[in-house]
Amino acid sequence: MSLDVAPASSFGGFIARAHQAGDLVVQPRMGMSSPRTMRAGLLATKRAIATTVGTITLDSYTRVGDDANARAAVASGAELNGYPIVAHDLATTRGVLDGVAGPDFPVQVRHGSPCPEDIFGALIDAGLHATEGGPVSYCLPYSREPLAASIRSWTRSCELLARLRDTGVEPHLETFGGCLMGQLCPPSLLIAMSVLEGMFFRQHGIRSISLSYAQQTNPDQDTEAVLALRRLAAERLPDVDSHVVIYAYMGVYPRTADGATRLLTQAAKLAVSTGAARLIVKTAAEAYRIPSIADNVDALETAAAAAAAQWPAPVAGSTADTGIYAEASALVDAVADLRHDLGRALADAFRSGYLDVPYCLHPDNARRTRSYIDGTGRLQWSSIGSLPIHRVVRPTGSAELTAAGLLASLSYVERKFDNASLEEYLAAAVQATGSAQG
Repeated sequence: MSLDVAPASSFGGFIARAHQAGDLVVQPRMGMSSPRTMRAGLLATKRAIATTVGTITLDSYTRVGDDANARAAVASGAELNGYPIVAHDLATTRGVLDGVAGPDFPVQVRHGSPCPEDIFGALIDAGLHATEGGPVSYCLPYSREPLAASIRSWTRSCELLARLRDTGVEPHLETFGGCLMGQLCPPSLLIAMSVLEGMFFRQHGIRSISLSYAQQTNPDQDTEAVLALRRLAAERLPDVDSHVVIYAYMGVYPRTADGATRLLTQAAKLAVSTGAARLIVKTAAEAYRIPSIADNVDALETAAAAAAAQWPAPVAGSTADTGIYAEASALVDAVADLRHDLGRALADAFRSGYLDVPYCLHPDNARRTRSYIDGTGRLQWSSIGSLPIHRVVRPTGSAELTAAGLLASLSYVERKFDNASLEEYLAAAVQATGSAQG
Protein backbone atom coordinates (compact mmCIF):
# COMPACT_ATOMS: atom_id res chain seq x y z
CA MET A 1 0.00 0.00 0.00
CA SER A 2 1.72 3.12 -1.21
CA LEU A 3 1.35 6.82 -0.49
CA ASP A 4 4.14 8.07 -2.75
CA VAL A 5 3.32 6.95 -6.28
CA ALA A 6 0.87 9.53 -7.61
CA PRO A 7 2.12 12.77 -9.20
CA ALA A 8 2.35 15.68 -6.77
CA SER A 9 -0.35 17.58 -8.70
CA SER A 10 -2.92 14.81 -8.28
CA PHE A 11 -5.43 14.26 -5.49
CA GLY A 12 -3.51 11.19 -4.31
CA GLY A 13 -0.22 13.03 -4.53
CA PHE A 14 -1.52 15.88 -2.37
CA ILE A 15 -2.67 13.41 0.29
CA ALA A 16 0.70 11.62 0.18
CA ARG A 17 2.68 14.84 0.68
CA ALA A 18 0.49 15.88 3.61
CA HIS A 19 0.70 12.47 5.24
CA GLN A 20 4.47 12.36 4.91
CA ALA A 21 4.62 15.82 6.52
CA GLY A 22 2.64 14.54 9.51
CA ASP A 23 -0.68 16.19 8.64
CA LEU A 24 -4.09 14.54 8.65
CA VAL A 25 -6.06 15.85 5.65
CA VAL A 26 -9.57 16.85 6.70
CA GLN A 27 -12.50 17.25 4.34
CA PRO A 28 -16.11 18.47 4.62
CA ARG A 29 -19.19 17.00 2.93
CA MET A 30 -20.63 20.33 1.82
CA GLY A 31 -22.59 20.95 -1.37
CA MET A 32 -24.66 24.00 -2.30
CA SER A 33 -26.82 24.55 -5.37
CA SER A 34 -25.86 28.22 -5.74
CA PRO A 35 -22.56 28.59 -7.61
CA ARG A 36 -21.75 31.69 -5.56
CA THR A 37 -22.33 29.86 -2.27
CA MET A 38 -20.53 26.74 -3.48
CA ARG A 39 -17.48 28.84 -4.32
CA ALA A 40 -17.67 30.53 -0.92
CA GLY A 41 -17.75 27.11 0.75
CA LEU A 42 -14.68 25.96 -1.16
CA LEU A 43 -12.79 29.14 -0.31
CA ALA A 44 -13.68 28.83 3.38
CA THR A 45 -12.49 25.22 3.36
CA LYS A 46 -9.24 26.23 1.70
CA ARG A 47 -8.65 29.02 4.25
CA ALA A 48 -9.42 26.87 7.31
CA ILE A 49 -6.66 26.37 9.86
CA ALA A 50 -6.12 22.80 8.73
CA THR A 51 -4.75 20.79 5.82
CA THR A 52 -7.84 20.45 3.67
CA VAL A 53 -9.22 19.28 0.36
CA GLY A 54 -12.43 20.64 -1.11
CA THR A 55 -15.74 18.92 -1.69
CA ILE A 56 -18.55 19.50 -4.15
CA THR A 57 -21.44 17.29 -3.06
CA LEU A 58 -24.19 16.88 -5.64
CA ASP A 59 -27.95 17.21 -5.27
CA SER A 60 -30.51 14.41 -5.13
CA TYR A 61 -31.89 15.00 -8.64
CA THR A 62 -28.44 14.66 -10.18
CA ARG A 63 -27.67 11.57 -8.11
CA VAL A 64 -30.64 9.70 -9.59
CA GLY A 65 -30.17 11.01 -13.13
CA ASP A 66 -33.19 13.33 -13.05
CA ASP A 67 -31.41 16.05 -14.97
CA ALA A 68 -34.67 17.61 -16.21
CA ASN A 69 -35.79 18.51 -12.70
CA ALA A 70 -32.27 19.63 -11.80
CA ARG A 71 -32.22 21.98 -14.79
CA ALA A 72 -35.71 23.25 -13.97
CA ALA A 73 -34.55 24.05 -10.45
CA VAL A 74 -31.50 25.89 -11.77
CA ALA A 75 -33.67 27.86 -14.20
CA SER A 76 -36.13 28.86 -11.47
CA GLY A 77 -33.50 29.61 -8.84
CA ALA A 78 -34.88 26.93 -6.50
CA GLU A 79 -32.53 25.75 -3.78
CA LEU A 80 -31.36 22.13 -3.97
CA ASN A 81 -29.58 19.95 -1.42
CA GLY A 82 -26.32 19.96 -3.38
CA TYR A 83 -24.57 21.25 -6.47
CA PRO A 84 -26.23 20.16 -9.78
CA ILE A 85 -23.04 19.75 -11.79
CA VAL A 86 -24.79 18.27 -14.84
CA ALA A 87 -27.47 20.97 -14.92
CA HIS A 88 -25.12 23.94 -14.57
CA ASP A 89 -23.34 24.96 -17.75
CA LEU A 90 -19.63 24.29 -17.98
CA ALA A 91 -18.64 27.96 -17.71
CA THR A 92 -20.52 28.25 -14.41
CA THR A 93 -18.75 25.30 -12.82
CA ARG A 94 -15.38 26.44 -14.08
CA GLY A 95 -16.15 29.83 -12.55
CA VAL A 96 -16.80 28.16 -9.20
CA LEU A 97 -13.38 26.49 -9.37
CA ASP A 98 -11.34 29.28 -10.97
CA GLY A 99 -8.54 30.41 -8.67
CA VAL A 100 -9.68 27.96 -5.96
CA ALA A 101 -8.98 24.40 -7.08
CA GLY A 102 -5.41 23.46 -7.91
CA PRO A 103 -2.37 21.41 -6.86
CA ASP A 104 -2.44 23.02 -3.39
CA PHE A 105 -6.20 22.48 -2.98
CA PRO A 106 -7.65 19.54 -4.91
CA VAL A 107 -11.44 19.25 -5.07
CA GLN A 108 -13.38 15.99 -5.01
CA VAL A 109 -16.91 15.50 -6.35
CA ARG A 110 -19.17 13.43 -4.07
CA HIS A 111 -22.46 12.24 -5.48
CA GLY A 112 -24.23 9.02 -4.40
CA SER A 113 -25.18 7.80 -7.88
CA PRO A 114 -25.47 4.15 -8.93
CA CYS A 115 -25.16 5.21 -12.60
CA PRO A 116 -22.70 8.12 -12.66
CA GLU A 117 -21.51 8.37 -16.26
CA ASP A 118 -22.97 11.83 -16.87
CA ILE A 119 -21.56 13.01 -13.55
CA PHE A 120 -18.10 11.71 -14.44
CA GLY A 121 -18.33 13.40 -17.82
CA ALA A 122 -19.33 16.73 -16.26
CA LEU A 123 -16.58 16.73 -13.64
CA ILE A 124 -13.94 15.79 -16.21
CA ASP A 125 -15.12 18.60 -18.51
CA ALA A 126 -14.82 21.02 -15.59
CA GLY A 127 -11.18 20.03 -15.09
CA LEU A 128 -11.70 17.86 -12.01
CA HIS A 129 -10.30 14.35 -11.63
CA ALA A 130 -11.27 13.05 -8.17
CA THR A 131 -14.57 11.49 -7.16
CA GLU A 132 -15.95 8.56 -5.16
CA GLY A 133 -18.58 5.86 -4.80
CA GLY A 134 -18.74 2.34 -6.17
CA PRO A 135 -20.95 -0.14 -8.03
CA VAL A 136 -22.19 -1.73 -4.80
CA SER A 137 -21.82 1.01 -2.20
CA TYR A 138 -23.78 3.55 -4.26
CA CYS A 139 -26.41 1.05 -5.35
CA LEU A 140 -27.63 -1.16 -2.51
CA PRO A 141 -28.19 1.28 0.33
CA TYR A 142 -29.30 4.27 -1.74
CA SER A 143 -31.28 3.14 -4.76
CA ARG A 144 -33.49 0.49 -6.32
CA GLU A 145 -31.36 0.36 -9.47
CA PRO A 146 -30.55 -3.28 -10.30
CA LEU A 147 -27.05 -4.14 -9.13
CA ALA A 148 -26.14 -5.46 -12.58
CA ALA A 149 -27.05 -2.10 -14.14
CA SER A 150 -24.95 -0.23 -11.57
CA ILE A 151 -21.97 -2.50 -12.22
CA ARG A 152 -22.21 -1.89 -15.98
CA SER A 153 -22.44 1.86 -15.47
CA TRP A 154 -19.54 1.94 -13.03
CA THR A 155 -17.44 -0.11 -15.45
CA ARG A 156 -17.96 2.52 -18.15
CA SER A 157 -17.48 5.36 -15.64
CA CYS A 158 -14.16 3.99 -14.35
CA GLU A 159 -12.87 3.51 -17.86
CA LEU A 160 -13.92 7.08 -18.74
CA LEU A 161 -12.07 8.46 -15.71
CA ALA A 162 -9.04 6.25 -16.35
CA ARG A 163 -8.59 7.77 -19.81
CA LEU A 164 -7.44 10.96 -18.09
CA ARG A 165 -4.14 9.19 -17.53
CA ASP A 166 -3.48 9.54 -21.26
CA THR A 167 -3.50 13.33 -20.79
CA GLY A 168 -0.93 13.28 -17.99
CA VAL A 169 -3.51 13.53 -15.19
CA GLU A 170 -3.71 10.84 -12.48
CA PRO A 171 -7.43 10.47 -11.63
CA HIS A 172 -8.46 9.40 -8.15
CA LEU A 173 -11.40 7.26 -7.08
CA GLU A 174 -12.50 6.62 -3.50
CA THR A 175 -14.56 3.58 -2.67
CA PHE A 176 -17.55 4.18 -0.42
CA GLY A 177 -17.59 0.45 0.37
CA GLY A 178 -16.40 0.94 3.94
CA CYS A 179 -19.52 2.95 4.71
CA LEU A 180 -22.30 0.51 3.72
CA MET A 181 -25.51 1.55 5.49
CA GLY A 182 -23.42 3.91 7.62
CA GLN A 183 -24.01 1.89 10.78
CA LEU A 184 -24.86 -1.55 12.22
CA CYS A 185 -22.66 -3.30 9.66
CA PRO A 186 -19.90 -5.44 11.24
CA PRO A 187 -16.43 -4.19 10.31
CA SER A 188 -15.33 -7.27 8.36
CA LEU A 189 -17.98 -6.68 5.70
CA LEU A 190 -17.12 -2.98 5.44
CA ILE A 191 -13.44 -3.82 4.96
CA ALA A 192 -14.13 -6.54 2.41
CA MET A 193 -16.44 -4.30 0.40
CA SER A 194 -13.92 -1.45 0.44
CA VAL A 195 -11.13 -3.72 -0.84
CA LEU A 196 -13.35 -5.44 -3.44
CA GLU A 197 -14.49 -2.12 -4.89
CA GLY A 198 -10.86 -0.99 -4.94
CA MET A 199 -9.98 -4.15 -6.88
CA PHE A 200 -12.87 -3.39 -9.26
CA PHE A 201 -11.52 0.13 -9.83
CA ARG A 202 -8.02 -1.19 -10.51
CA GLN A 203 -9.37 -3.76 -12.97
CA HIS A 204 -10.91 -0.91 -14.95
CA GLY A 205 -7.83 1.26 -15.14
CA ILE A 206 -7.75 3.34 -11.95
CA ARG A 207 -4.33 3.52 -10.29
CA SER A 208 -4.96 6.06 -7.50
CA ILE A 209 -7.51 4.81 -4.97
CA SER A 210 -8.66 5.55 -1.43
CA LEU A 211 -10.31 2.95 0.75
CA SER A 212 -12.97 4.10 3.20
CA TYR A 213 -13.96 3.01 6.67
CA ALA A 214 -16.79 4.56 8.68
CA GLN A 215 -16.28 5.05 12.42
CA GLN A 216 -18.57 2.64 14.23
CA THR A 217 -19.57 1.97 17.83
CA ASN A 218 -16.39 0.88 19.64
CA PRO A 219 -12.98 2.59 19.28
CA ASP A 220 -10.94 -0.58 19.94
CA GLN A 221 -12.92 -2.50 17.33
CA ASP A 222 -12.48 0.39 14.88
CA THR A 223 -8.72 0.39 15.46
CA GLU A 224 -8.48 -3.32 14.74
CA ALA A 225 -10.66 -2.85 11.66
CA VAL A 226 -8.63 -0.03 10.09
CA LEU A 227 -5.39 -1.91 10.62
CA ALA A 228 -6.99 -4.95 8.98
CA LEU A 229 -8.09 -2.76 6.06
CA ARG A 230 -4.57 -1.44 5.58
CA ARG A 231 -3.16 -4.96 5.70
CA LEU A 232 -5.66 -6.28 3.14
CA ALA A 233 -5.10 -3.30 0.86
CA ALA A 234 -1.36 -3.91 0.90
CA GLU A 235 -1.94 -7.55 -0.01
CA ARG A 236 -4.67 -7.14 -2.66
CA LEU A 237 -3.75 -3.74 -4.13
CA PRO A 238 0.06 -3.62 -3.98
CA ASP A 239 0.48 -1.93 -7.34
CA VAL A 240 -1.69 1.17 -6.84
CA ASP A 241 -1.30 4.47 -5.03
CA SER A 242 -3.70 4.16 -2.12
CA HIS A 243 -4.61 5.55 1.27
CA VAL A 244 -7.28 5.01 3.91
CA VAL A 245 -9.95 7.62 4.56
CA ILE A 246 -11.95 7.58 7.79
CA TYR A 247 -15.53 8.86 7.95
CA ALA A 248 -16.72 10.39 11.20
CA TYR A 249 -19.71 8.43 12.49
CA MET A 250 -22.46 8.34 9.86
CA GLY A 251 -25.43 7.38 12.02
CA VAL A 252 -27.61 9.37 14.42
CA TYR A 253 -25.31 12.10 15.69
CA PRO A 254 -25.13 13.46 19.27
CA ARG A 255 -27.44 16.42 19.84
CA THR A 256 -25.17 18.24 22.27
CA ALA A 257 -22.23 20.26 21.00
CA ASP A 258 -19.93 18.58 23.53
CA GLY A 259 -21.09 15.10 22.51
CA ALA A 260 -20.63 15.84 18.81
CA THR A 261 -17.17 17.29 19.42
CA ARG A 262 -16.11 14.25 21.46
CA LEU A 263 -17.23 11.93 18.69
CA LEU A 264 -15.41 13.89 15.98
CA THR A 265 -12.28 14.08 18.13
CA GLN A 266 -12.39 10.31 18.57
CA ALA A 267 -12.59 9.91 14.78
CA ALA A 268 -9.51 12.11 14.34
CA LYS A 269 -7.61 10.10 16.94
CA LEU A 270 -8.64 6.87 15.19
CA ALA A 271 -7.24 8.20 11.91
CA VAL A 272 -3.90 9.22 13.43
CA SER A 273 -3.41 6.08 15.51
CA THR A 274 -4.08 3.75 12.56
CA GLY A 275 -2.07 5.58 9.92
CA ALA A 276 -5.08 6.74 7.91
CA ALA A 277 -4.35 9.79 5.77
CA ARG A 278 -7.69 11.59 5.46
CA LEU A 279 -10.82 12.22 7.55
CA ILE A 280 -14.31 13.17 6.35
CA VAL A 281 -15.78 15.29 9.15
CA LYS A 282 -19.27 15.84 10.49
CA THR A 283 -20.37 18.97 12.28
CA ALA A 284 -21.93 19.69 15.68
CA ALA A 285 -25.08 20.80 13.84
CA GLU A 286 -25.69 17.43 12.13
CA ALA A 287 -28.43 16.28 14.51
CA TYR A 288 -30.85 19.13 13.96
CA ARG A 289 -30.14 21.21 10.82
CA ILE A 290 -28.19 21.47 7.59
CA PRO A 291 -24.68 22.63 8.53
CA SER A 292 -23.58 26.08 7.45
CA ILE A 293 -20.22 26.92 5.93
CA ALA A 294 -19.09 28.16 9.36
CA ASP A 295 -20.21 24.86 10.95
CA ASN A 296 -18.08 22.95 8.46
CA VAL A 297 -15.03 25.12 9.07
CA ASP A 298 -15.40 24.65 12.83
CA ALA A 299 -15.51 20.86 12.34
CA LEU A 300 -12.46 20.91 10.06
CA GLU A 301 -10.43 22.94 12.53
CA THR A 302 -11.59 20.87 15.52
CA ALA A 303 -10.57 17.64 13.81
CA ALA A 304 -7.24 19.06 12.64
CA ALA A 305 -6.41 20.28 16.15
CA ALA A 306 -7.30 16.91 17.67
CA ALA A 307 -5.10 15.13 15.14
CA ALA A 308 -2.18 17.53 15.68
CA ALA A 309 -2.40 17.03 19.44
CA GLN A 310 -1.92 13.30 18.99
CA TRP A 311 0.79 13.47 16.31
CA PRO A 312 3.28 11.91 16.12
CA ALA A 313 1.55 8.76 17.26
CA PRO A 314 2.88 5.27 16.58
CA VAL A 315 0.53 3.22 14.49
CA ALA A 316 -1.40 1.01 16.87
CA GLY A 317 0.09 -2.46 16.88
CA SER A 318 -1.00 -4.06 20.12
CA THR A 319 -4.72 -4.18 19.41
CA ALA A 320 -6.34 -7.49 20.29
CA ASP A 321 -7.09 -9.73 17.31
CA THR A 322 -10.78 -10.62 17.45
CA GLY A 323 -10.84 -12.07 13.93
CA ILE A 324 -11.80 -9.04 11.84
CA TYR A 325 -8.92 -9.53 9.39
CA ALA A 326 -9.65 -13.25 9.03
CA GLU A 327 -13.34 -12.59 8.31
CA ALA A 328 -12.64 -9.82 5.79
CA SER A 329 -9.92 -11.83 4.06
CA ALA A 330 -12.25 -14.83 3.73
CA LEU A 331 -14.94 -12.63 2.18
CA VAL A 332 -12.53 -11.04 -0.32
CA ASP A 333 -11.03 -14.39 -1.32
CA ALA A 334 -14.44 -16.05 -1.76
CA VAL A 335 -15.72 -13.29 -4.04
CA ALA A 336 -12.50 -12.93 -6.03
CA ASP A 337 -12.48 -16.70 -6.63
CA LEU A 338 -15.92 -16.60 -8.27
CA ARG A 339 -14.76 -14.94 -11.49
CA HIS A 340 -11.78 -13.01 -12.84
CA ASP A 341 -14.19 -10.20 -13.83
CA LEU A 342 -14.77 -8.43 -10.50
CA GLY A 343 -18.04 -6.89 -11.67
CA ARG A 344 -19.56 -10.26 -12.46
CA ALA A 345 -18.05 -11.69 -9.29
CA LEU A 346 -19.76 -9.00 -7.21
CA ALA A 347 -23.11 -9.70 -8.88
CA ASP A 348 -22.69 -13.46 -8.32
CA ALA A 349 -21.68 -12.88 -4.71
CA PHE A 350 -24.88 -11.04 -3.88
CA ARG A 351 -26.94 -13.56 -5.83
CA SER A 352 -25.46 -16.41 -3.78
CA GLY A 353 -25.44 -14.56 -0.46
CA TYR A 354 -21.63 -14.49 -0.23
CA LEU A 355 -22.14 -10.76 0.25
CA ASP A 356 -25.23 -9.75 2.24
CA VAL A 357 -25.67 -6.40 3.99
CA PRO A 358 -27.63 -6.40 7.27
CA TYR A 359 -30.88 -4.40 7.23
CA CYS A 360 -30.44 -3.40 3.57
CA LEU A 361 -33.77 -3.73 1.73
CA HIS A 362 -32.46 -3.61 -1.86
CA PRO A 363 -34.04 -6.40 -3.98
CA ASP A 364 -30.62 -7.77 -4.94
CA ASN A 365 -29.57 -8.18 -1.30
CA ALA A 366 -30.32 -11.59 0.25
CA ARG A 367 -31.31 -10.01 3.61
CA ARG A 368 -30.35 -13.06 5.63
CA THR A 369 -27.59 -11.50 7.77
CA ARG A 370 -28.21 -9.67 11.03
CA SER A 371 -26.03 -7.79 13.49
CA TYR A 372 -26.29 -6.23 16.92
CA ILE A 373 -24.32 -4.12 19.39
CA ASP A 374 -23.04 -6.19 22.30
CA GLY A 375 -22.58 -5.07 25.90
CA THR A 376 -19.15 -3.58 25.17
CA GLY A 377 -20.41 -1.54 22.24
CA ARG A 378 -18.94 -3.84 19.58
CA LEU A 379 -20.80 -4.74 16.41
CA GLN A 380 -21.31 -8.51 16.19
CA TRP A 381 -22.97 -10.96 13.84
CA SER A 382 -26.15 -12.60 15.11
CA SER A 383 -26.76 -14.31 11.76
CA ILE A 384 -24.34 -14.71 8.85
CA GLY A 385 -26.69 -16.26 6.29
CA SER A 386 -24.54 -17.63 3.47
CA LEU A 387 -21.50 -15.45 4.13
CA PRO A 388 -18.41 -17.64 3.56
CA ILE A 389 -17.02 -17.00 7.04
CA HIS A 390 -18.42 -19.99 8.94
CA ARG A 391 -14.90 -21.24 9.69
CA VAL A 392 -13.74 -17.99 11.28
CA VAL A 393 -16.80 -16.62 13.10
CA ARG A 394 -19.50 -18.06 15.30
CA PRO A 395 -22.63 -15.91 15.14
CA THR A 396 -24.42 -15.59 18.45
CA GLY A 397 -27.86 -16.45 17.12
CA SER A 398 -29.24 -13.65 19.29
CA ALA A 399 -32.94 -13.01 18.99
CA GLU A 400 -34.09 -10.86 16.07
CA LEU A 401 -34.08 -7.18 16.91
CA THR A 402 -37.52 -5.72 17.51
CA ALA A 403 -38.41 -2.34 16.07
CA ALA A 404 -37.70 -0.80 19.45
CA GLY A 405 -34.41 -2.67 19.69
CA LEU A 406 -33.34 -1.50 16.24
CA LEU A 407 -34.13 2.12 17.10
CA ALA A 408 -32.19 1.78 20.34
CA SER A 409 -29.21 0.38 18.42
CA LEU A 410 -29.37 3.18 15.87
CA SER A 411 -29.28 5.80 18.65
CA TYR A 412 -26.58 4.01 20.68
CA VAL A 413 -23.76 6.41 19.77
CA GLU A 414 -25.93 9.49 20.18
CA ARG A 415 -26.93 8.43 23.70
CA LYS A 416 -23.41 7.35 24.64
CA PHE A 417 -21.78 10.66 23.78
CA ASP A 418 -24.61 12.92 24.92
CA ASN A 419 -24.85 11.07 28.23
CA ALA A 420 -21.09 11.40 28.74
CA SER A 421 -21.43 15.15 28.29
CA LEU A 422 -24.35 15.28 30.72
CA GLU A 423 -22.49 13.23 33.32
CA GLU A 424 -19.47 15.51 33.07
CA TYR A 425 -21.69 18.58 33.42
CA LEU A 426 -23.43 17.16 36.49
CA ALA A 427 -20.12 16.17 38.08
CA ALA A 428 -18.78 19.67 37.54
CA ALA A 429 -21.97 21.16 39.00
CA VAL A 430 -21.71 18.96 42.09
CA GLN A 431 -18.06 19.89 42.52
CA ALA A 432 -18.85 23.59 42.12
CA THR A 433 -21.69 23.33 44.68
CA GLY A 434 -19.38 21.58 47.16
CA SER A 435 -16.69 24.22 46.71
CA ALA A 436 -19.21 27.01 47.25
CA GLN A 437 -20.50 25.38 50.43
CA GLY A 438 -16.98 24.84 51.70
